Amino acid sequence: MKMNLGGVQSATSAMHTPSSSGLLLPSLQQAPRRGVTANKLQQLILPGPQAQATLAEPPAASPSFASRGPLLIMSGQRVHSMHEQGFDCMRSLSSWAQNDLLRYLKPADTNWQPSDFLPDPASPEFFDQLTELRKAAQQLPFDYLVVLVGDMVTEEALPSYMNMLNTLDSARDDTGAQDHPWATWNREWTAEENRHGDLLNKYLYLSGRVNMRSVESTIQRLIGSGLDPKLENNPYLCFVYTSFQERATKISHANTARLASYYGDNLLTKICGIIAADEGRHEAAYTAIMEQLFERDPEGALLAFADMMKKGIVMPAHLLDDGVHTANNVGGNLFIDYATVADNTGVYTTNDYANIVDHLVNRWNVPQIQGLSGDAAAAQEFLCLHADRIRRLANIQAERRLRDRKRGKVKSASFSWIGNRQVAFT
Repeated sequence: MKMNLGGVQSATSAMHTPSSSGLLLPSLQQAPRRGVTANKLQQLILPGPQAQATLAEPPAASPSFASRGPLLIMSGQRVHSMHEQGFDCMRSLSSWAQNDLLRYLKPADTNWQPSDFLPDPASPEFFDQLTELRKAAQQLPFDYLVVLVGDMVTEEALPSYMNMLNTLDSARDDTGAQDHPWATWNREWTAEENRHGDLLNKYLYLSGRVNMRSVESTIQRLIGSGLDPKLENNPYLCFVYTSFQERATKISHANTARLASYYGDNLLTKICGIIAADEGRHEAAYTAIMEQLFERDPEGALLAFADMMKKGIVMPAHLLDDGVHTANNVGGNLFIDYATVADNTGVYTTNDYANIVDHLVNRWNVPQIQGLSGDAAAAQEFLCLHADRIRRLANIQAERRLRDRKRGKVKSASFSWIGNRQVAFT
């Protein structure tokens, strides 16, 4: 999973700056929570510095779709927000996860591996295969390479994503080798995803088209910076997030495959296509989890979905940094510039974001949920209109870009990944 960036940025992202060309979604203001007793708080499993977690006073009333759990604040952020019914639902899902969720995984002995697609160093034809790979890679333009590197770096930040899953109440792997189905899924999903970054990394290394030291430095920095998608240790929020992200990643890799074919790189077409297929399978798994939550707790699932859409999806690489981009581009932001190039090339766009919202609203039958009132009814209305709202903002953004082009206002940025060459965008 992992990728994707694009025209939509969350205002909750630590990387938000006024210069962003992306679409900014408003951050969530939390509504007042019902009282939480000390006994209920003791039911929460709080890893790490428990003493620093405090039960906050309810904020002033404001429209919100926040989940119904306790308002517990740690380091200025809400944590462990899942409501009591949510814990019951997650426990009730254990049998389904064991019997159905794990079927979305493939065993290592039959799954594809990166070496299946790359020149074989043990073969006498290795150098001929390498020459063919490098010849095809020469046809890839620099804006495409920027997006391909960004995709690969995002895939390589896999430790952050596994860490994210292991912060979830009722779904974490407490020992690192537990045999319950959620822990098994977390490890096996990570193992499958690990092949994506490996394959793209090796392809780019062999291609000779990018500055690998700069790329490797970016990977280390991104893993070291972590990931903060505002999930509150809440599996409801996380599985909305992963459902969205896996679909976004599938779209992104499918589009890089399409463009690789256009540029005549057949090997890269296969590489990006097989990764897109993996992401599609993982998307199906996470959306199936949410389907189960909608069946068991429709109001809680609906509020979680609306909560994440109200916050805006923080993309996994939102803390992207190569150590030099800001200095080389007068305050530029590497993630925002990479996202803008991805949008310009059609790899991942604001309209893709809107289409994903639409898809999930319909996949989870949000318009058909009956008997809602109060916050849940407001959340349903918000979700049913959200994709159109994003598209209207995207159209405004596109009109502004068109005006800028007509006026000759073409922006550009240099990327260390491609030897500090300039890539133009508006």
